[in-house]
Amino acid sequence: MGRVTSRRKILRLDGGAASRRTDTLAAEEPLDIRVGGRTLTVTMRTPGDDFDLVAGFLVAEGVVHGKDDLVALRYCAGTDDEGRNTYNVVDAALGAHVPPLAPGLQRGVWTSSSCGICGTTGIEGLRKISRFDVADDQIRLTPEVLYGLPGELRRAQKVFDATGGLHAAGLFTPDGELVCVREDVGRHNAVDKVVGWALREGRLPLTGHILAVSGRASFELTQKALMAGIPVLTAVSAPSSLAVELADDAGVTLVGFLRGQSANVYTHTHRVVA
Repeated sequence: MGRVTSRRKILRLDGGAASRRTDTLAAEEPLDIRVGGRTLTVTMRTPGDDFDLVAGFLVAEGVVHGKDDLVALRYCAGTDDEGRNTYNVVDAALGAHVPPLAPGLQRGVWTSSSCGICGTTGIEGLRKISRFDVADDQIRLTPEVLYGLPGELRRAQKVFDATGGLHAAGLFTPDGELVCVREDVGRHNAVDKVVGWALREGRLPLTGHILAVSGRASFELTQKALMAGIPVLTAVSAPSSLAVELADDAGVTLVGFLRGQSANVYTHTHRVVA
């Protein structure tokens, strides 16, 4: 698994017993995301699928919308104390037709792995910059398909099996077929990796697809689904009030507490056919 995981000696306590052993940890390292050589942001992520992560981040920020908008991605300067490339700096080259970055977009600040770009864009602003209208998406799915998503997503989490410390995002068809899965210490990073994969494969907008995430459904995850043209977002835990408000306004079907044979459908319930 390379740098996706690391090993550390620990003291294991089990009732009244104690033992020394080695534990496997999910790796977390900074990624400097640059556009045209200038830092856009620095995010904490699990190394791996970094090009997908950068591409998905640019989709979520409204910088790129299709495969032709992103000309190239490359690792660049970034070395450790021994002069080896850390692979923690990725530079994106945009097409000549892509408008210059908005002045307020160039943050040059740290983004944690826990929250993403939380609340930096209001609902009204999102409706203006999203090029994909999901409100009229004709996707229909059954409760049985919904119930099966968490299990399929969990079975595809290879690194989680070793560490227990990663979130996952999966892209599904209306029949519950898994199309793409990505893992990361950050929920928003996992989603960016899925969306970035779709962009690089020329699949945007993701009409007629379901985005399933581990954990809760926050505003920024709903934002990312909207920006990728995804009509259905499901989560195993609770949604936030702002996530529900955005989903309702934008036409996204938002499903929370998807566990076992139960779920709460918060918005645009007509897409779930009992």
